[in-house]
Amino acid sequence: MKHYVVTFGKSLIVGSTMLVPGVSGGSMAMILGIYAKLISAVSSFMKDKVRNFFFLAVFLAGSLLGIVSFSKPILHLIETYPMPMLYFFMGAVAGSIPLIFKQAQIKKFSWTMPIYIALGFLVVFIFEMTPISSVSANEGTSWITYFLLIIAGFIAAIALVLPGISVSYMLLLLGLYDETMRAASTFYLPFLVPIGVGLVAGILLTTKLLEKCMNEYPRPTFLIILGFILGSLLELYPGIPTGREIIICLVALVLGFGIIKYISSKDN
Repeated sequence: MKHYVVTFGKSLIVGSTMLVPGVSGGSMAMILGIYAKLISAVSSFMKDKVRNFFFLAVFLAGSLLGIVSFSKPILHLIETYPMPMLYFFMGAVAGSIPLIFKQAQIKKFSWTMPIYIALGFLVVFIFEMTPISSVSANEGTSWITYFLLIIAGFIAAIALVLPGISVSYMLLLLGLYDETMRAASTFYLPFLVPIGVGLVAGILLTTKLLEKCMNEYPRPTFLIILGFILGSLLELYPGIPTGREIIICLVALVLGFGIIKYISSKDN
């Protein structure tokens, strides 16, 4: 029972921060030490159907409640106090680094470590520097349109699963953000069904691959993921504070680090 309460609490945090610029759901799940469990539950669902079902159901319920209840207040705080709040999130990212190193099973330094981290960082950097597409999806019901929507859903799923990459930004890059929001608000099935099929297929295949990599190659996998998360700081970094905000931002940074470090120590 305690396990589900902890999972619910973490999923609340994941859901409440999903709309924060530079903080993807995957990043926050990794920061809170629940990412590997999520990947395993989805990828190996049939191996322990009952346990995985309840775990995912609790996580989904908490995430949805977090989105509905807390995302707007958090976004309001970021708009009102941008510097301290973003430094708090940066501290949270820093606090997760020891946990990620532990999951990577690192016992001593190797010259390959910075290479793997740099590789993940570079992927997110290139992604964030890519100009947003202004091309809209063509309206129509041809099989080509359906096929392209399935591919778009598949690509969006990869962004949804990988830490450090925002699925909303991926939809913007594909030129499908407005169309997706419009289709969701009007429940337009000819658009939602094919993109949903691609999304589900992408999630299943990506989680399968990630679980295999985490189990068989934990060191490079978790270091590349760390690079993803560090790369996402490019969007999160608000600049250097001035005046009184210097002290406030330093306190927020330390607080974010301390909270995540404390949560990690309790889990381990």
